[in-house]
Parts: sequence; C-alpha cells; structure tokens
Amino acid sequence: MLSVAYPLILGHMSFTVQTFMDRLFLTWYSPEAVAGAVTGLFTVWALIGLCIGTAEYLTTFIAQYFGAGRPERIGPVLWQGIYFSLTAGVLIAALSPLAGPVFALAGHAPAVQANETAFAAILMTGALPIVLMATLSTFFAGRGSTRVVLLVNIASTLVNIVLDYLWIFGKGGFPRAGVAGAAWSTVIAQAVGAGLFLALTLRAPFRKGYRTLSGWRFDRRLFARLLRFGLPSGLQFSLEILAFALFMVLVGRISTNALAASGIAFNLNMLVFLPMLGLSVGVSSLVGRYLGAERPDLAERATWSAFWMSSAYMSGCGLLYLFGGRLLLTPYAAGADPVSFAGVEPIAAILLRFVALYSIFDMMNLIFAAGLKGAGDTLYPPGLTVVLSVTAMLGPAYVACVLLGGGVYVAWTAASAYVILLGLLMLRRFRQGRWRAMRVIEALPPELETEMAEPA
Repeated sequence: MLSVAYPLILGHMSFTVQTFMDRLFLTWYSPEAVAGAVTGLFTVWALIGLCIGTAEYLTTFIAQYFGAGRPERIGPVLWQGIYFSLTAGVLIAALSPLAGPVFALAGHAPAVQANETAFAAILMTGALPIVLMATLSTFFAGRGSTRVVLLVNIASTLVNIVLDYLWIFGKGGFPRAGVAGAAWSTVIAQAVGAGLFLALTLRAPFRKGYRTLSGWRFDRRLFARLLRFGLPSGLQFSLEILAFALFMVLVGRISTNALAASGIAFNLNMLVFLPMLGLSVGVSSLVGRYLGAERPDLAERATWSAFWMSSAYMSGCGLLYLFGGRLLLTPYAAGADPVSFAGVEPIAAILLRFVALYSIFDMMNLIFAAGLKGAGDTLYPPGLTVVLSVTAMLGPAYVACVLLGGGVYVAWTAASAYVILLGLLMLRRFRQGRWRAMRVIEALPPELETEMAEPA
C-alpha cells in the first residue's frame, strides 16, 4: 500500500501547499477576498468536482484491466475519459455567466459577493484543463506508476504558487488582481499539468503497450460504462462539496468574520486531509487491481492497511488542531490587517477543535468509500451523502442559525455530526462485503477466457 500510495500522498500534499499558499496570500490581501474565494471554490467545485470525480473513476477501470492482464483496453478507456473531459469543460464554461446571479441569492456582504463571483466565474471558464489533468493522471495512478503523478503535481504547484504571488499582489509587471489573479493562476497551473501528463502518456512504450494513441476512437459502450460507474462516484464527491458550499453560505449569513474563520479552519483541515486523498486513490487502485486478478482478500487487506495508517496520522493531526490552534493561525496573522484579523482569529481557533473531533471519522469515510468505489459500489456513497447532508447538517444548521439565530458554533456542531455519521455508515457498508463480487470491466468472451487460462 505504501509503495503505491506514498507518491500519491506527496502529490496531493503539493496541491495542499498550493491551496494553502493561495488562501494565505488572499488572507493578507483582505478578509473579504479569502471569504469570497473559499465560498466561490466550494460552490463551483460542486460542479467541477462532479466531472473530476467521474473522470478519476478511470483509475478503477485501468486498475481492473491491468490486474486482469488486458493492457490493450487501457488506452481506449482513457480516451473515453478525454472525450468526457472535453465535453464537461465546454459545458461548464458555458455556465460561467450564471455565477453572478447565483451568488446574489446568498445575501452576503457586497464585497464578499463580488469576490465569490469573480473567483467562481474564472474557474468555470477554465474548467477544461482542470478536469483534463485529473483524467490523464489516472493512466499512471491506475497502473501503480504513481511517481509520475507526484512529479507532475509538483511542477503544477510551483507554477501556481509563483503566479499566485505575482498576480494577487501585482508584482513583476502583473496587475494587482486579488481573487481573480488567484483563480487564473490555478487554471494556468492545471493546464501545465495536463500538458505534461498528455506528453508522457503518448510516449512510444505506452503507445505500443497500452494503445494510448491508436485507441483514440470513440467507443459508445465503453463510454457508457464510464458514465454508469463514474457519474455516481463523481456525484458523491460533488454532493459532499455542494453540502459544504451550502453550509458556508449559511455561515456567511451569520457574519463575514464567521465566514472567514470557517474558511481558514477548512483550509487548515485541508492541509492534512488532502494528502490522504492520495492514499484513497491508492486504495481504489489496489482494490481494482486485486479484484481484476480475482483476489478480494488482498483488496480487503489493502483497504484496512490504509485505514490504520491514516488513523494514526489523523490522530496526531487532531492533537495538533486541539492544542496548537493558535500556532497554526500564526502565518495567517503575519500578513493580515491586525484590526480585521482580530475578529477572525478567536473564532478560527475554536473551530479547529471541531476539526480535531471529526477528523478521524472524515478519514474513515474517505478510505472505505475508496474501497467501495474501487470495486464498483458507486451508488451507496452518493445516496448516503444526500440523506445525511440534509438531515444531519444543512437542515439543522438552517433551523438553528437562520431561523433561531444560533451562532457559528451551532452550525459547526451540525457539520461535525454529519461527518461522524458518514464515516460510521461507510464503514458499515464496507464490512457487509457486497463489494467483493463487483466489477466494472466487461467480462471476456468464454473462448478468450479459456485461451488466457491455458498455460503458454
């Protein structure tokens, strides 16, 4: 598990650094900028995340084909993901003019609303390279060539950080663009990453062994299989983001300081959580590979190994959130306006205690959902997410905070309950074991199956 996952963990850690620096620079720029960027990202990522989650499900397809000894199917299925990415990018860009009207409904302060709209509209316009980079990375992640994913992510992150500093603050001849500069930096960095992945995928050994060029034709049945399994997987990712986007909208109605503090708390949570997304990709890859090779016992063992490793990691991080909250907020305070940040810091410090409480359950959800999706169990996770997000988080938070006038801590209590229940019920589903018999790849014709089973 570690040999496959550690480059993915480091790769997602590079993206974590990218996100952290983005929010840090915007905190130095203004509280309205960081508040608007966080809400704008959550909201638009609910749409982009649906497409990314669908495209990234190629990891399971590629892993199962690889484990089943059918490399000639990997190139064709990757191309179906490319076609999906192109379609998704165009459709999302066409929806970008709706960003303004959507955020006008939130009722936030005008300065926050302007930043939300600008950030979201730019990310939607540049959705194509964002989705395409995630799609092309699956060719390497699904086969276990995860060091390539790490190196490309590092390159993309470096581009993003440099452009962030230049474009947010107006350095080196760039305009002082604030959240718009941060958004365009993200789009360009993702385009660089997508270009690197594409160039590597089309190398001669891959063209020959996996048909990464000759498999370019559109395959209606294979594309339909990708949508059948990938869309529910992407929907779960999207619904989780949408739930927290709506949660942030509710928090924004309490106060701008509450919204900024929540954004910082989520950002610090992402610092330790996003690297574990790399571990979850490793889980899906190994589960898919072992099930393709008809070894569900090893698939289960890999998932539990990932869970115990992540539990130890998140327990340590939880202690840091609990006892080192003020220390973690120091970088944000360093470049922020002291008067503005004085209203944000004490709230953020308390919110980190909520993060410490739910972190282990958040990891439980991530790892066991990855195991389920690696097999093809893609309907339960989004269904559970919908039910719990409404009944455990959004409904109670709306009643308590909007109708009854409760504060930010009441809202975060509801959010913590949602994460805890999600983790426990995802563990229950995995332990039931129905995923063991699931596959996403098509069965071989009987004559070919017999031929492959015969000794050479």
